[in-house]
Amino acid sequence: MDVVYQFEEVARLPLPGDNCAVAIHQLNSGTVIQYEGQFLVLDYTVMEGHRFAVKTIAPGEDLLSWHLPFGVALKPIQPGHYVINETVREALSVRQLTFAVPAEPNFADQVSPYIFDEENFRPAQASPVFNDTRTFMGYRRHEDRGVGTRNYIVLLGTTSQTGSYVNELATRLQGEWKNDSNIDGIVPVAHTEGGTENPNNVDLLLRTLAGFMVNPNVGAVLVVDYGNESVTNKMVEAYAREHSYPIDEVLHKFVSLTGSFEEELVKGEAIVREWLSTVKAMQRTPESIRHLRIGLQCGGSDAFSGVSANPLLGWVSEQLVRYGGAASLAETDELIGAEPYVLSKVRNVETARKFLELVNRFKERTSWHGTSAEGNPSGGNMYRGLYNIYLKSIGAAMKKDPTTRIDYATEYGELMKDGGYYFMDSPGNDLESIAGQVAAGCNMIFFTTGNGSITNFPYVPTVKVVTTTRRFQLLSNDMDVNAGQYLEGKSMDELGQEVFELAIQIASGQQSVGEKAGHAQVQIWRNWQQNDASRLDTLLHTPVPTGAPIEIEDKAVTRNNSLQFSFTRHRNRQSSDNIGLIVPTSLCAGQVAGMITRRLNEQGAGKPELSRFVTLAHTEGCGTSGGPAESLFARTMIGYITHPMVKHCLLLEHGCEKTHNDYMRHQMDVMGVDASRLGYASIQLDGGIAKVSEKVEAWFADRLVAADPAEKVTVGLEGLRIGIVSVGAINKDAGEQLGLLTKMIVGAGGLVVVPENSGLLAEDAFSQHLFSTSQVRPSISYGEHVRRNGFHIMETPTTHGVETITGLAATGVELIIALIGDRPMQTHPFVPMLQVTSEQADLHNHKQDVDLVLEGNPGIWVNQILERSKEILEHTYVPRLYQQGNIDFQMTRGFLGVSL
Repeated sequence: MDVVYQFEEVARLPLPGDNCAVAIHQLNSGTVIQYEGQFLVLDYTVMEGHRFAVKTIAPGEDLLSWHLPFGVALKPIQPGHYVINETVREALSVRQLTFAVPAEPNFADQVSPYIFDEENFRPAQASPVFNDTRTFMGYRRHEDRGVGTRNYIVLLGTTSQTGSYVNELATRLQGEWKNDSNIDGIVPVAHTEGGTENPNNVDLLLRTLAGFMVNPNVGAVLVVDYGNESVTNKMVEAYAREHSYPIDEVLHKFVSLTGSFEEELVKGEAIVREWLSTVKAMQRTPESIRHLRIGLQCGGSDAFSGVSANPLLGWVSEQLVRYGGAASLAETDELIGAEPYVLSKVRNVETARKFLELVNRFKERTSWHGTSAEGNPSGGNMYRGLYNIYLKSIGAAMKKDPTTRIDYATEYGELMKDGGYYFMDSPGNDLESIAGQVAAGCNMIFFTTGNGSITNFPYVPTVKVVTTTRRFQLLSNDMDVNAGQYLEGKSMDELGQEVFELAIQIASGQQSVGEKAGHAQVQIWRNWQQNDASRLDTLLHTPVPTGAPIEIEDKAVTRNNSLQFSFTRHRNRQSSDNIGLIVPTSLCAGQVAGMITRRLNEQGAGKPELSRFVTLAHTEGCGTSGGPAESLFARTMIGYITHPMVKHCLLLEHGCEKTHNDYMRHQMDVMGVDASRLGYASIQLDGGIAKVSEKVEAWFADRLVAADPAEKVTVGLEGLRIGIVSVGAINKDAGEQLGLLTKMIVGAGGLVVVPENSGLLAEDAFSQHLFSTSQVRPSISYGEHVRRNGFHIMETPTTHGVETITGLAATGVELIIALIGDRPMQTHPFVPMLQVTSEQADLHNHKQDVDLVLEGNPGIWVNQILERSKEILEHTYVPRLYQQGNIDFQMTRGFLGVSL
């Protein structure tokens, strides 16, 4: 007989009596394991965290972990057989594995629906309280706000439209506080919400913004809008006062931006500087730990999350609640299937009803979008052994200790007013869920992770708890706690007490690992497009654009089109610019990509071959629905990967997302894109932020050394790739001249793309030069790389300005001409935007932000636009708002995308 392993050497059983065990490291096919007097022989290679049967499981019988079902057998499963469902089989098929996986699944994701027995419900008693008092060093605020673990100045954008303003303002103010130990930072809170007409999440957004303002970690807050968005400062203030948020107990100011971008930045700097002495005077004092409010999260989970790290948080939160503090469990869809455990101890029947109401509402909302709340697990989750939502939920629920009762079930961002154990409605998307807990008043976040998620929040410290020693060693510079010690024999009481003491130290000012790394991100629960299922069938069967150019009327254009442009050519790529692009494959890789990009640019790397390095931080790729929304995301990202301005491109994955590097490679293969020319790096698998940064920098350095030199070429209008957008009222003469310009470029063999939502298409002055009918359908999908020059209309599923520009730039245009009627637009990270207006436009105080004012004889406007375009494309003129930092990037989720 081959080497025989004792069961404890190679696997764990979550609870005695379960019929499936978890492999603690990869076990090859044929491995022999001794278990309870029998010898098990593995029929397939079982990856770390994946499961194999330890008992015979008959067809129709439940597969059990923690004594709870996570699926039903489709065929007889013998002891030693690898258990796998179809979803994981498919997920592994796009991975680059060196071993075979079963050709067919042997279990299905089937769990009997939970039925609440209200008639026999019995309220649970609270755990006994501790009589002694523990303290931490915190910032005492007004009694309605609590006690802070940090002291930050927060710059809060009311909607996505002011996100670039608060980001740029924070950058300018970084030197103002760094030598002051009483101020932890000046941080921006930019987000994606409130930028479209009549969003469905308005109440949720107002509640979150009000909660952000009064969180006890805030020493002062500047709240910024333009005054005409769908969510404004006035609405936030009115909501806060109506719902008794103590905003008068926090130093704050509401500001509406009415002047030019630069003028408003100067005003913002002055306001914050006036606050510095007041915020600096705030001191830490000894405070009872009953003032700690901790948010419990898990992300990048694996099969050991429910065995080591989540039970550890359950232990810590039970201790804190017994001291009078509060803990918040969240991620609604990640508790589906674990209802029997969650509701095993509840304060009262009203709380149980509310919990189930929130779960059912979540399921209904996702169904409107053609998806299922049970579809949550990401590719990284499945790769690490979480086969479905039931298995993920059972483990996630272990953040509630078996002795802990659920005291409250609350809405997303609803304030936690008393001590106790809370459940808060939120999606499983980690960052969206954390934002709700911060709005609810959490002053610390405890985050468990199996793969090694590195996400943190800007002004609430995050304590990272990793599930296994092997992963902790790989990511030791980015993790705070090794819960794998429990798997190796340390008692939960001993480990829990160590982490509890660490929590008090971090609450008192000791920096968490994430704070030392300077890493932080924000995402509020994103808007959902549908309010019922009435449009679902139509949306699921919407015709796909053909990709063929739209024929335009063959009318002569008597304009001088002899203008020439100096471009570069490298092999078959001809372009006006050459950039190094880092594409984060999910939201959690975005900020790290930004850190690497800034460092490369500061070092002057790539010069002179590359003009600069750019990244495209976004909110997608994980914790969102699949289907059309996921296809839209992949298509748009590949549009950027193949963009003519991109000389060298690297994909940076977080490591546990849906749209990881292997997923993107597979999508490129399907679309006929050469994936071999790209670089690939993984924050988790390459060893954390510092190590992956070194790898990315080394890859670009190698590519630059090996690159062939580019040659200069001269092109006419046929070489132009132009996008045209409009915002606000359209001047008739300007519209007509843009129509003529379009005809000239297309007639010469160039490319012009106009988004479907542009008001230009409804203007006769523009369209009369192009086509005779107004019923022209889009020719390309949102974010689709244009393969044939000509005139194109791009699908646009929302009216959001930045989302429109994000899709438009992915088509391959190298310049965007924006006709401005009221206020300039936020610019793109690397495709330059020429902001044009007419002298009649009502721009108030924004004309300093515009690049070209059309005045006088309209007959010369086309030449003026082309001359300024030439300056931009040849880099002798930089558009004003790009130069000032008014830059944003936001991916649309289409009509059917929804947070999971």
